[in-house]
Amino acid sequence: MPGRQRIRLITSPDGVRIAVASIGCGPPLLRAAHWLTHVEDDNASPVWRPWLDALSRHHTYIRYDQRGCGLSDHGVADYSLDAWVGDLGAVIEALGLERVALLAMSQGGAAAIRYAVAHPERVSHLVLMGAYGRGALRREPSDAARLEAQTLVNLIRVGWGGQNPAFREVFTRRFIPRGTTEQLRWWTDLQRLTSSADDAARLLEAFQQVDVTDLARQVRVPTLVIHARGDAAVPFEEGRLLAGLIPGARFLPLDSDNHVLLEDEPAWTTFLTELFAFIGTGDANDPLTPAEREVLRLVARGLDNHSIAIELGKSEKTVRNQVSSILDKLGLRTRAEAIVFAHDRGG
Repeated sequence: MPGRQRIRLITSPDGVRIAVASIGCGPPLLRAAHWLTHVEDDNASPVWRPWLDALSRHHTYIRYDQRGCGLSDHGVADYSLDAWVGDLGAVIEALGLERVALLAMSQGGAAAIRYAVAHPERVSHLVLMGAYGRGALRREPSDAARLEAQTLVNLIRVGWGGQNPAFREVFTRRFIPRGTTEQLRWWTDLQRLTSSADDAARLLEAFQQVDVTDLARQVRVPTLVIHARGDAAVPFEEGRLLAGLIPGARFLPLDSDNHVLLEDEPAWTTFLTELFAFIGTGDANDPLTPAEREVLRLVARGLDNHSIAIELGKSEKTVRNQVSSILDKLGLRTRAEAIVFAHDRGG
């Protein structure tokens, strides 16, 4: 398991304080800020904890709360794209990151694209996941689409901060429709924890007006665009659009309905495999992801799937899928062969 995370506050160019968390060690992997985060609460999250575990195995995984969310300043004057890019740049400067791999999810993609165009020498890899170049009101929407966008903002203003979770559950079902009862409940509670109704509404209104499609054509860093086919929060076509605009970008469709991937779905393993193949893990000859290497280590100790699941805090189904992936990648047929393979290599 990764070590304890380190949280610090840095100051953006306009004086807003931004909460930044780092965990793990190794080459830096920075997640650009997106809506509805809380860097302190992530540790206990049934949704985000697997991300921390996997992405900090061989990297220093860095996240920061969007202004208006989590431990960052709330109720600020500026919720524009310019401000988000300023926050991203301030994090990179404060941490002294000369060159960094950027993971940008959802609206974080717009800030990452603009930063990568302005500072290509600072970005080694750009990974856009469930991201979009055009906000909901910049996609030449129909009257119904405009009404939906306005209704979502009004839902926030009316019911975001109340005791009845029904209003917030609308957003939960857009982000993780295939979540477990525990995951759905946690995400619904997170919304009220991370942001006030006013901040959340102002942020969503700003997201809906984003348009970086012209900038996307100017990206000159290695780019991987990942998008779930059934994403209800950001249409699949927006991912295809980005991949087509960015020169040389690779496009990876995922078979999932979740905007935020969950560790129990097959797409999670695919995502980790492709992510680490793209940004590297420090060993170009190792086909396994950090999560798979950890599972193989426990297989070599003679643990069965149930015991490995308990040891790593995963579901047994996830472990079973990872063992199958390990055997396939290594060209092995049985668990016994995997044990021999691991011992032969000091595992």
